[in-house]
Amino acid sequence: MKPLISFNANPNEPSWRAVNDGVMGGRSSGGPEITNGRLRFEGTLSLENNGGFSSVRTVGKTFDLSQASAITLKVRGDGRTYQLRLATDARFRGIAVSYGSSFATVADAWTEVRLPLAELKPTIRGMALDGPPLDAAHVREIGLLIGDKREGAFWLEVDWIGVEAVESLE
Repeated sequence: MKPLISFNANPNEPSWRAVNDGVMGGRSSGGPEITNGRLRFEGTLSLENNGGFSSVRTVGKTFDLSQASAITLKVRGDGRTYQLRLATDARFRGIAVSYGSSFATVADAWTEVRLPLAELKPTIRGMALDGPPLDAAHVREIGLLIGDKREGAFWLEVDWIGVEAVESLE
C-alpha cells in the first residue's frame, strides 16, 4: 500500500470541502475537520425537501492513479454505509460524473477498506450510467459521501487513504 493522503498538515495534502444536499434544496448538514492526523466527517442527514446526502471532497490537487489497482482506507465510523467517490473531467449531458463504491463501517472499530478501481461505478446525482470509463490518470477529486436514506447524526473518521499498485505480470 502506498500512502495517498495522510492528513498530516503537509502542504502537499489537499484541502477538503463539504457539498451537501442544500445545493438542491435539502436540509442535511455535514463537513470535514482534520485534527490529530485524521479526517473527521460528521453531520446530520435529513430527508426533508427531497434531500438525503452529505459529502466531503478534496480541493486543489489532482491525482494520477493510473498505476493503482485499488484505493484503501483506514476508517472508523458509526456502523453506517458510506461511499468513496472519485471525479475526473468526465461529463454526461454537461453534468460531472462520479465513480463510486459503497463500504460499511463497524461501529467504533477501526477497519481497513479495499475498493478496486475496476469496481467503481459511474453515476450522476445517484443515477447509474453505463460509462464513460474511469480515467484514473486524471482524478481531480476524492470524496466521501453518506446517502443511506436514514435520518440522523452520522460520523466517519479516516486515518489514511492509500493505493495498491497494479501487480506486475512478470
